[in-house]
Amino acid sequence: MITPSNTPHQDEALLEALSTGTSFEDIFYEGSSQEYLKAMSLASQSVVNFLHDNKKPFSGVTAAQLRPQFESVDLSTPLPDYESLMSEVESLYTKHAVTFHHPKYVAHLNCPVVIPAIAAEVLISAINSSLDTWDQSAGGTLIEQKMIEWTCNEIGFDQHADGVFTSGGSQSNMMGLLLARDHYSVEYLKHNIKQNGLPPEASRFRIFVSEAGHFSIQKNAAILGLGEKAVVKVKADRTFRMNTVLLEDAIQRELKQGNIPIAVVATAGTTDFGNLDPLEAIGNIAAKYKLWYHVDAAYGCGLLLSNKHRYLLNGIEMANSVTADYHKAFFQPVSSSAFLVNHKRYLGLITHYADYLNPKDQHSDEIPNQVNKSIQTTRRFDALKLWFTLRIMGKEKLGGYIEKIIETAENVAHIISTDSDFDLLNYSDLSALVFRYNPSVLHTANLIQMNQYIKAQLLKYGDALVAGTKVHGEFYLKFTLLNPLTTTAHIKNILLNIKKHGNEFIKFN
Repeated sequence: MITPSNTPHQDEALLEALSTGTSFEDIFYEGSSQEYLKAMSLASQSVVNFLHDNKKPFSGVTAAQLRPQFESVDLSTPLPDYESLMSEVESLYTKHAVTFHHPKYVAHLNCPVVIPAIAAEVLISAINSSLDTWDQSAGGTLIEQKMIEWTCNEIGFDQHADGVFTSGGSQSNMMGLLLARDHYSVEYLKHNIKQNGLPPEASRFRIFVSEAGHFSIQKNAAILGLGEKAVVKVKADRTFRMNTVLLEDAIQRELKQGNIPIAVVATAGTTDFGNLDPLEAIGNIAAKYKLWYHVDAAYGCGLLLSNKHRYLLNGIEMANSVTADYHKAFFQPVSSSAFLVNHKRYLGLITHYADYLNPKDQHSDEIPNQVNKSIQTTRRFDALKLWFTLRIMGKEKLGGYIEKIIETAENVAHIISTDSDFDLLNYSDLSALVFRYNPSVLHTANLIQMNQYIKAQLLKYGDALVAGTKVHGEFYLKFTLLNPLTTTAHIKNILLNIKKHGNEFIKFN
């Protein structure tokens, strides 16, 4: 049993507060350990109840149904105890929270999380290190650096590589484009954007990405002052991978128009189709035209864990920068992502110095400050979750989970493709399958409306959750398989539900 420290070890301010009857039991310190244990016990029990009470992926509640309960909450009046709080949160949140761990949740890129990482979250939140400077995160800084070094080694980068943990793939992709922009400006225009702002030539900067690439590329180009027009979308081939012949054509066309190609982004695992662009071929083209090469492996980074499928990432080692989302493919709680570069010198493009935080005269090897590599200042110690996971489970076990997911996706693709009532649009390198219900009795004009109805009905009843997307203007359903506990039996049950709701639509239309 943990007990509070003796009074002599408490500071003078605390002693004065105790003598006047002031209570600090809600502040996390040595005198409140019993309160901490009570709160953690009730929170843990709430999580256990969540696991056992939610028998389907979603309750089906709508915003209109749930919102009135929030209107009666008076945030100015605290609840009397943790039991009341847990009851309230259960009614407002956990009872209706989408259960990503359920095997019939096959919608978005949300993975179930492993228990070692959840255990790490307890330490992360309680100790509350900030991973910006050494004097706020001693030990934590070195753990993060070790996790970055490990990931860089798995990618195939050499000893010059470096990186930093980020909030997610969109931020990592932004950092890739930021370095691409600033590196080109310094290297070829002798212009320092950090000091002087965008050069006149920036309006002609061009970034190339597959039409199946992530929307954050366009969004980040706009944020970086280049505008969405700076992003040139390259058509994908029939397998939804970037067409490298059309990539080179696009680069040459922009050059002829007087524009300035600065970067190409390859997608290692597209959100909709789970396919990887030809990384090596794109890397060769990037090198030929002296473009910054960024690989968005937010989804596909899980292949780093698999001996069987690692070859799909061949060519990623040619990149200048890489995005890796551990909270998509390493079974980590949100957030857990990283931005990696093949040479640490590039990170100097975003380094800023503050006298109170990371003075310029500090030697970085003696006092390692991660803030020098990040666009954030205060940052959570998310690397500890991955540390816990690798130290308890190991790469091989995690890789086995990835291989199981890919195997299940292959089997599901076969099931859908051999059922005449379905149109399967793709075969996936990873685990995303795009398809639609299309029975022969249906009038073609109602195909889009029927599949939209199916998705809405699945959400309404919550027995299974699938995603939807549009391809060439047509609406499709989508499975995203990220749970090794999901079996073909679960998927067959979901397909039966899809047919049931589809037939309801046909009957009443």
